[in-house]
Amino acid sequence: MVLRKSTRAVKRGLAATLVAGASCAAAQGTGGASIDSGAAHWQGWLQFGAAYTYPSSGHWSQLRGLAELAGSGSLGAGVKWKLSGRAGYDAVYDGTDFYPASVRRDQRSELSLHEAYLDFSRGDWEFRIGKQNIVWGEMVGLFFADVVSAKDMREFVLPEFSRIRIPQWAARAEWFAGDSHLEFIWLPAPATDKIGKPGAEFYPFAMPEAGLAYEIIGERRPSRRFSRGGFGLRGSTMVDGWDVSAFYYRSPDNMASFYRTVLDIPAASAVFQPRYDMLDRVGATLAKDFDGLVLKAEAVYTDGRRFASARVDAPDGVLDLRTLDWVVGVDATPADDWRVNAQLFQRAFLDHDPSIGLRRHEWGASLLVSKDLGDGLEAELLAISSLVRSDWMLRPALTWKAGARSRIRVGLDVFGGKPIGMFGRFRDRDRAYAEYRYML
Repeated sequence: MVLRKSTRAVKRGLAATLVAGASCAAAQGTGGASIDSGAAHWQGWLQFGAAYTYPSSGHWSQLRGLAELAGSGSLGAGVKWKLSGRAGYDAVYDGTDFYPASVRRDQRSELSLHEAYLDFSRGDWEFRIGKQNIVWGEMVGLFFADVVSAKDMREFVLPEFSRIRIPQWAARAEWFAGDSHLEFIWLPAPATDKIGKPGAEFYPFAMPEAGLAYEIIGERRPSRRFSRGGFGLRGSTMVDGWDVSAFYYRSPDNMASFYRTVLDIPAASAVFQPRYDMLDRVGATLAKDFDGLVLKAEAVYTDGRRFASARVDAPDGVLDLRTLDWVVGVDATPADDWRVNAQLFQRAFLDHDPSIGLRRHEWGASLLVSKDLGDGLEAELLAISSLVRSDWMLRPALTWKAGARSRIRVGLDVFGGKPIGMFGRFRDRDRAYAEYRYML
């Protein structure tokens, strides 16, 4: 992770990197080399991956090819542009009938516009209009203050964050003065998380009432009214070496809440529907570099989110509960070629009800350890666990940068714990995987 700076020069440098920084991405193995064509600058990558889910009823769960192509350039008069798209096809849905037809239709192929925006500036103001990533948080392994980004959760949090985030159509204005920065955003029709279809490998539904027959019907997405858009304000500054920010964001929830209707005829059963409620979120972040040891913290207060409840008198089977999520982490390099990141996090329910199956204070921790083994080979282990119940994820991996343009990665994704947990619900989804990426 890279510590954010607030000076105007560095902010503009980061923006330039996002628009045209192919060489840095290639060096890290996550982007592509560049192809110059006239005034435009192009980069991209091809990726092929396979995964096998090995618990009982073991099966191939991924045989996929992906590609991304991104271009950037200038239109003159200080106006810059970026355009990128993605395409993919997963042949696992052609070779097996393990998944329902709705899942195959949803996840077999992909062809999408990724980013498409214009950048320009006027005095101390910089503007970005179009489909873009707006990243307000940068913790490891999980999302906290990154409240604006919608996410493709059809593979849970397993892909790289750059692949999980879904760019939003937005208008963005930023003002810079010395070490201070203000940001205003408007999203006319915010995207929500892609959660897939029932029966998918990582569909995010945990049945709250054991033994009750149920079905899940189609999502109810936010209406496209002005009042249902996204509005946000974020300010940051440097104080004695601390990078401090605060924000307010009102929008439909990115995450789905599963509303319930109970039917008594012909037998007791329930119908669940994913819906997206309006939320108000207030948050803050801070970061400081202590000569190589980086301290980070984020906190987000959320009002309006609904949680599934086992109470029969809960309206629509959900309860409106206010929460405070916070996380503190440190990033260090204790020895040559070693990197360690440790995080402690909590969700506190300010309006708690035991019928949701969660405690008033849900504690968790994560640990990431990586070691450069030389010759382009790196070993990594990420562990995330609840501290109040059995609920955990373990991700060992080996990455080999086989030259300037090629990267091979192999690893395991292992889940455990109780079915109501964030990870325990996927305890029969342990998988081994391999990926090859070629930077164009």
